[in-house]
Amino acid sequence: MSNSSLRKELSLKGLELFQMVAQKGSLQTVAKESGLSISTVSHHLKNLEDSIGVELFNHSRRPLLLTPTGNAFLRNIDGALLSIRKAKAEASAGILSEASLLRLATIEDFDSDILPELAVFLSSNMPKCDFSFRSGDSHLIIEMLRNRQLDLGVTTSPSERTNDLNETLLLKDPFVIALPLDPEHRIDDILSGASKLPLIRYASDQIIGRQIAGQLKRVGYTFPSRLECSNNQTQLAMVAAGAGWAITTPLLYARAKRFHAQLRLQPFPGKSFSRNLAVYSSPDCSTKVHDLVSEKLRALIDKELVRPFHKDVPWLAESFSLY
Repeated sequence: MSNSSLRKELSLKGLELFQMVAQKGSLQTVAKESGLSISTVSHHLKNLEDSIGVELFNHSRRPLLLTPTGNAFLRNIDGALLSIRKAKAEASAGILSEASLLRLATIEDFDSDILPELAVFLSSNMPKCDFSFRSGDSHLIIEMLRNRQLDLGVTTSPSERTNDLNETLLLKDPFVIALPLDPEHRIDDILSGASKLPLIRYASDQIIGRQIAGQLKRVGYTFPSRLECSNNQTQLAMVAAGAGWAITTPLLYARAKRFHAQLRLQPFPGKSFSRNLAVYSSPDCSTKVHDLVSEKLRALIDKELVRPFHKDVPWLAESFSLY
């Protein structure tokens, strides 16, 4: 087979599907994620193997395993496919007004104040673009970015490395104590065990829940796991009702405006700690789009959250800040 005929027979779609199947090990999973039928995915793989004249998978095994030749082929095309996707994204968004698709997700912290304004801004600057806006937990957004089901995500920075994604830090959101308004509840009594007011925790499967649990362990605080909430509003409603206390952040507190009159915020005692919020994008996403979203988010967060909070809670001026 000549080089010219090989170039004619190789398809970009076949190479992309081969990469996905090699990573997932399942035709069914790849078919679902790509929106194709299993038979279509299988057909592309067979054409690819026929084109280069070797078996890339051991088809008798489940999950599908690469042959040694398949492994070598995957290593050689990974960088090339990344460059092609990056070039396509940059070309389509070289002029932002011509961009055609943007899939963006944020954590729920930005649902009410930030995401609506960001959506309006992007739709006016990218008039030909089809948008998908959603919200969800940080760990799910990171996973969807890695699976290329999203282009951009605004999340809490995870503890694991994110070298495979593009990152722009946005906000330092320090952990603080939320107490019922009743002055008889004192944080010193709670930490010493003199108070029976329980800690209302974040769910252990959330990044924020794991971060708080890790810090409590490091500083030597142990509290019973009686109450656990995955919803910030529910957690602070319970604190406002006197059912417990919480470790939260200014950003999360800001979302629970209806309960502010029944809550007190205090600094976390001892060594302070915070979570970082950042914009992440998949390697396919245009740098211009990533930068546009990051810059607009910084302006919105400063206007809607940081400056009002500094005015109302001056002791947070240094710790609750933009990067």
